[in-house]
Amino acid sequence: MDQQTAQKTETQKENLLLLVHRIPYPPNKGDKIRSYHLLQHLIHNYTVHLGTFIDDQNDLQYEETVKQWCGDSYFEILNPTTAKLASVSALLKNRPLSLDYYRSKQMQRWVDKTITKYSISKIVIFSSAMAQFVESYPDANRVADFVDIDSDKWLQYAGKKVWPMSWLYRREGRTLLAYERKIAGICNASLFVSEAEADLFKKLAPESVAKIGYFNNGVDTDYFSPHIEHENPYSANDKVIVFTGAMDYWPNIDAVQWFIDEVFSKLRERHSDVFFFIVGSRPTEQIMQMGNIPGVRVTGFVSDVRPYLAYASVAVAPLRIARGIQNKVLEAMAMAKIVVVSQQALEGIDAIAGQELFLAENASVFISVLEKLLRENNSQIGIAARQKVNSRYNWESNLKSVDLLLTHAP
Repeated sequence: MDQQTAQKTETQKENLLLLVHRIPYPPNKGDKIRSYHLLQHLIHNYTVHLGTFIDDQNDLQYEETVKQWCGDSYFEILNPTTAKLASVSALLKNRPLSLDYYRSKQMQRWVDKTITKYSISKIVIFSSAMAQFVESYPDANRVADFVDIDSDKWLQYAGKKVWPMSWLYRREGRTLLAYERKIAGICNASLFVSEAEADLFKKLAPESVAKIGYFNNGVDTDYFSPHIEHENPYSANDKVIVFTGAMDYWPNIDAVQWFIDEVFSKLRERHSDVFFFIVGSRPTEQIMQMGNIPGVRVTGFVSDVRPYLAYASVAVAPLRIARGIQNKVLEAMAMAKIVVVSQQALEGIDAIAGQELFLAENASVFISVLEKLLRENNSQIGIAARQKVNSRYNWESNLKSVDLLLTHAP
C-alpha cells in the first residue's frame, strides 16, 4: 500500500462492521488486549462501525473513548445476573447457554440497521457468540476471530466438576462446538489465537479445514519493558513469586489454589522469606481467604501490573485448564522475567523450555525449579524470553493476515 492510499480520508474508507462481546478497552486488560489491537488495526483502513456489550460498570468510563475511533457504534449494557437467567431458556432448545447469554433484540436491530445504512459487505466477529447477529448475511465477507475453542474449555471444566455441574458444562461444550462448527461453515474465514489452537479446531471441524487459520497475539514491548523504572511494591528483601490475572476467572482460581496447596506450602516450609503474590482484579471470596495463608498476598485490582512483574523473582502460570495463548506469560516474558509454566499454560506459545522459560510438568518439578531459580541468577533466560516476544509476538505483523482475508475472501 503506497503512502497516498494509506492516508485516505474517513469518507473514502470502506465501511466495516465489527462485533465484540465486551468493549475492547482498556488496552492492557487481559481479556481485551486482542480485541483492542484488532480494532486499532482495522480503523487505519476502514470506517469501523462497532457493536459491543458492557458487562462491567467500571467499563462505562471507556465508552466515549472508544466511540471516537468508530463510525456508528452501539454499546449495550449487559447485566451478568440477568443474562445468566435469560440463558437458562437455552436448556429447552438445545442451544448453548453462551449464545443466549448474549442474545439481544436491540443489538440485532442495530446490526441490521447499520448494515443496510452503510451497505456493509465486510464483517469481523470477535468471539463466536457475536456471530448470531450476522448469520443472515451470506453475501458479506464474514471473518470470525474465535480466539480460543471455547467449547473445549467447557469440556475441561466438566472434567473438574461433580454432577450436576459436570453435566451442565459437558452439555455446553457439546452444543457450543456444534455452533462453532456452524459458524466456521458459513464464514469466509475462522481465526484462532495460535497455530496449535487452529490445528485442534481443524480436527473438530474437518468440513471447514480450508477456511481455518490463526494470528498470534502480540505484546506492546515498549509498555511491557524491563527498562522502565517502577516503584517496588514489595518489601526490600522479599523473594517474590507472582501470578497475574483476573481473579474471578475459574481457571485462574483453580491454578492458584492448586499452586498454594501443592507447591507453595511446601516451598514456604523450607524458605520462610518466600512470598506468593496473587495480582489481579475481582478476587472472589475464595481468593481473598487465601490471603490468610502464611506468605500469600492478595492485591485485588492494581492500576499497573508492571511493578509487580518487574520486582518479582519469578512469575508462574500453573494453569491446569487453558486454551489458546496466555497473555500473562507473554507479558512476563516481555518484561524479561523468568517464567515457570505448566504444560497447559505453555500450549500455543512458541518458546523453548529451558532456554526462554521453564516448564514444570508437576508439583515436584515446580518446587525443584523454583528453589533453583530463587537462589541462582538466570537473567539470560529473561533476556532470551524478551527477544522471543519481540520477534514472534508483534501486533502489526501478526494482524496482516486479517487484512488479506478481508481483501481476498478464500
